[in-house]
Amino acid sequence: MDIVLISMTALFASGLTLFSGFGLGTLLMPIVAIFFPIEVAVAITAIVHLANNLFKLALLGRYADWTVVKRFGLPALAAAFIGALVLTWLADLAPLYRYQLGGRDLSISLVKAIVGLLILGFVFIELFKIFSGVAFSKKYLPLGGLVSGFFGGLSGHQGAFRSMFLIKAGLSKEAFIATGVTMAVLVDVARLSIYGWDLRLEASNVQWPLVFAASLSAFLGAFIGRQLIEKMTIQRIQQAVSCLLVIVALGLITGLL
Repeated sequence: MDIVLISMTALFASGLTLFSGFGLGTLLMPIVAIFFPIEVAVAITAIVHLANNLFKLALLGRYADWTVVKRFGLPALAAAFIGALVLTWLADLAPLYRYQLGGRDLSISLVKAIVGLLILGFVFIELFKIFSGVAFSKKYLPLGGLVSGFFGGLSGHQGAFRSMFLIKAGLSKEAFIATGVTMAVLVDVARLSIYGWDLRLEASNVQWPLVFAASLSAFLGAFIGRQLIEKMTIQRIQQAVSCLLVIVALGLITGLL
């Protein structure tokens, strides 16, 4: 049951997040955590996440806008190291609030609450036309890279911030997806290099057949999503990103994700 449920989640989330640029780890980790201790769930999710990003890079990497990658990705890479280091300092910080829902023990952490509130703030700004003249234009790409990379290293939720800035960068739908994937790989490598030692400590506890099955399912989801790109418009992708941003933000704030 664990392999089936986790693999199905990986397939669905991978196909969905090919367009949004974020969400695989956010959606997958809570499902994995149902069957495994949290530290093992983090390790399994991180491995599947990186493997899937590398597969998507092979599928779409040629469409990446390297000017945007440099302006956004290099600051993100540097900030990801800082965020990951901060995470090691905050690892023992007690949750703000604990509660139970449906038999699950849930908690609201300071880091996730901050990330969720920031995401909601960006979406709120985006909804009002009065802010449209200054909202995430290309000149803000380096700032977006710093914000995305820092929170990528801190909590692993870099994709939501990255998509908010890239969606306004004037990229085609293929370039938007490919550029996001390229930078996701950079941030994944940076953050895993800082706290990757935890993965090595948990390697003996990781269920490798499950990792293999989930990775294959994620590859299949990305492949299916790749076939659907031609049917999507950049406006539909923008709408999907906005909806997912709100869902993810509320999930983080309430401790459900």
